[in-house]
Amino acid sequence: MSSEQQDCEKIVDTVFQVLIDGSKQGYIGEAISQLEHSLQAAAGGRQANADDETVLAALLHDIGQFATGAEQKQMLCDAAELSNPDGTSTGNTGEKLSVGVTGHERIGAEYLRRLGFSEKVAQLVESHVSVKRYLTGKDPEYYAGLSNASKLSLKYQGGPYNQEQIKEFEKDPLYELKIQVRRWDDSAKIVGWEVPDLESYRPMAMNHLLAQRKQQGVVA
Repeated sequence: MSSEQQDCEKIVDTVFQVLIDGSKQGYIGEAISQLEHSLQAAAGGRQANADDETVLAALLHDIGQFATGAEQKQMLCDAAELSNPDGTSTGNTGEKLSVGVTGHERIGAEYLRRLGFSEKVAQLVESHVSVKRYLTGKDPEYYAGLSNASKLSLKYQGGPYNQEQIKEFEKDPLYELKIQVRRWDDSAKIVGWEVPDLESYRPMAMNHLLAQRKQQGVVA
């Protein structure tokens, strides 16, 4: 194995470990883990025959929730406003629970850029909150279908886009792909869905990182 391959292997190990550690946290308001959610989102991309960069973005879209330091701010809300999958309350009035890390989409995108992932992967990761704002502004029914946790986090994320913001977002050349990743994100909440495991994405991630290094002249 070349030194470049060894370097990329270490990066993949690091990223995968972040996802594994993140699986120790529950996926807020859902009956699956964060890792299961990420794997289901990536499986949605695979089923749609998406390109590798888009599938990787689906897999890593929430990595900013975990690749954070103690200084990162949590989006805290009243626990009584959240509900468990069975509809019961998550906590008591006055108790504060997190519905995610503030700006996790930007944190995740920058983290991946630093590790050598492509700008396309980073942009797709960075967009999944802006797509949520776009879709809630564009389609009231989309907002109605969000979980309580997602509705609450939307308040911290700037709320639905207005008409001007909607038109501007639709000019984005990655507009359709960004929406696809968000759709896979939204549907990745199925209890008991057996999907490919994390290691199955190692060759894809390795090939991607090596290709990026070659494009940048890092690989001889």
